[in-house]
This record gives sequence, C-alpha cells and structure tokens, in this order.
Amino acid sequence: MAVSDQSLSGNRAEGSSAIPADARPLAIEARGLVKSFDGTRAVDGVDISVPEGAIYGILGPNGAGKTTTLRMLLGIIDPDEGVRRVFGHDRPHDIGRLIGYLPEERGLYPTMKCIEAIAFMGALRGLPLKDGRKRAAELLERHGLGHAADRQIRQLSKGMAQTVQLLGTLVHQPRLVVLDEPFSGLDAINQGKLELMIRALADDGVTVIFSTHVIHHAERLCEGVAIIAGGKVPYAGSVEAARDRIAAQVRLETRAREGAWLSFLPPDTRRNGDFFQFPLPACGIEPLLKGLIDGEAGILSLSIERAGLHDAFVAIAGEAAARQLQADAEGDRA
Repeated sequence: MAVSDQSLSGNRAEGSSAIPADARPLAIEARGLVKSFDGTRAVDGVDISVPEGAIYGILGPNGAGKTTTLRMLLGIIDPDEGVRRVFGHDRPHDIGRLIGYLPEERGLYPTMKCIEAIAFMGALRGLPLKDGRKRAAELLERHGLGHAADRQIRQLSKGMAQTVQLLGTLVHQPRLVVLDEPFSGLDAINQGKLELMIRALADDGVTVIFSTHVIHHAERLCEGVAIIAGGKVPYAGSVEAARDRIAAQVRLETRAREGAWLSFLPPDTRRNGDFFQFPLPACGIEPLLKGLIDGEAGILSLSIERAGLHDAFVAIAGEAAARQLQADAEGDRA
C-alpha cells in the first residue's frame, strides 16, 4: 500500500504491522553481503530479513558498516559477495519508484524553494512535476511548513530543512522508506515529530528501515533490529528476543531479615542493604513467592525488570562497541 496523505498527517490506519512478522512477505532479504574498500572489509557477511510493514533498525556505532549495508540493499553499490532482494527483485534500481531514500549526507539545492525541492525529488522517482508540486504543498501544510513553501532552502533552520528533505523522500508515496541516521542533528522536538511520522508510515503498511547509533530510538520504534559491529551482524531479529537474551532481574524487599525462607532465594542472590537482587528463576516467580509467603518473609516490595536493548547490545556486541555507540550519541548532542 502506498503512503497516503492521511497517514502522514497522523491519522493511523490498521496496517500490515498488525500481522505477525513471520506471516508477512519480505520487503528486504539479504544473505552473505560482503563489501571491501581498498582491501578492507567494511561489511563481512551480513544477513538481514525485513518483513513488509515493519519498522526495522540497523543499530551500531559509526564506522560499523551501516551506511554501506543500506547502500547495497538499495543497489547504490553492488556487494562483492552475497545477494539482496527488495520486494523479490535482485535489481533494486528496477523498482526505484517504490523506494524512498534519505541519505546521511543531507543535500538540497540552497536556492531552490521548498515546494520545488520536494517536487524535484519526486520527479527523480518518476512523479510528474505537476503532481509533485501539488503533493508538496499538501505535505508542507500538514507538517506545519505551509508558510515556508516558497522560501529558499538556505532560509530554513536545520530542522526545517531536514523535514523538507524527508517530505521529498516520501512525496512519490513509496512502499519502502530507507533512512540513514535520520535523527542525527535534530533537537528533541523534531526527533519526536520524526518518530510520529515513522509510526504513521508503518501503520499505513509502508516498510521503514533506518540506521542509528542511538539505542532508545531503536528500542521505542523498531519491531526488529540488526546489531552491526565491525562489519558483522552478531544479531538480527526482534527487539523482544534480543532483550530476552538476558534474564530479567528481581528486586525484593522483606520485613524479616532471617528465616527459612532465605533458602528459597537463588544461589546467585546479591544483598544490597534492605534489598535482595537476583535473576528471575527459569521456573518463574510463583514458586519463590510461595516459599516467601509460607516462610513469613513479609514481602514489602517485589519488582521484575526486563533487560533493556542497551544491556542486550552490550551482551551481543561487546563493551567496546557499546562504549563507541555511547560516544557517538553524546557527540550528536554536543
């Protein structure tokens, strides 16, 4: 289903993302992608599967191979090894009209008016200029930039210019939208607006894939992620499955300090003042609760906290990659 103006205005329809991922056809499929530059492997055996209607993140530090991977998926560059298919086609250029791409290197002609810039980007994907201008005017109005339609790009703030380029990426109503570091350089307000736009696209059945080095964007938005570090993908799958690789942590506070109930606590329990902390037992919390209650431990509080995507990233990609990811995110905010 193409992107409709209604979806971009935030009125969500029930899209294909409501269907389980394994029941949907693949928008993107890549197997064994390899790409080298000057004898150095930038991407080394990447496997990715993205179902239609998904929001999918490529998560990793700068220099990990995210942009190279996206460019191979889009057919901008060819892999040295491996195959990639977009909507079943192994030549993505042949279906370019179905794809919208926002590169990391933003580029608009500074003297071009906003409405013309958007129409021009649509024309590059086969949309007639007349139709592009009409859609551009509607999109600018719906996204609070109607007053800037006839302004030159150089007269806009950075956030406004990025919004114009994003609208140019969407004006031809693609079925697949690929965004390379779309949140980079945006303030919190514009990041929130972009998140809403991404969700609206997916609700309308559009597949959205974006690269990022900011974990909370991927955790909040994505159905699935590929974690990439050093050109390799040690994990590709659902966000939930990544988080479940680390046992949830239990935090317990009791009125009693001693008693037979202590024997019910797991052997790796850590005591921190008045609290006990330990991984959630494989058998679940219920047997433990029974032992605590029967033993009159006097439960004051008990909470179970699942691991976040950051913890999963550390476990999967390693501490060094996680530190680089954090440094990249802090550099964005500087």
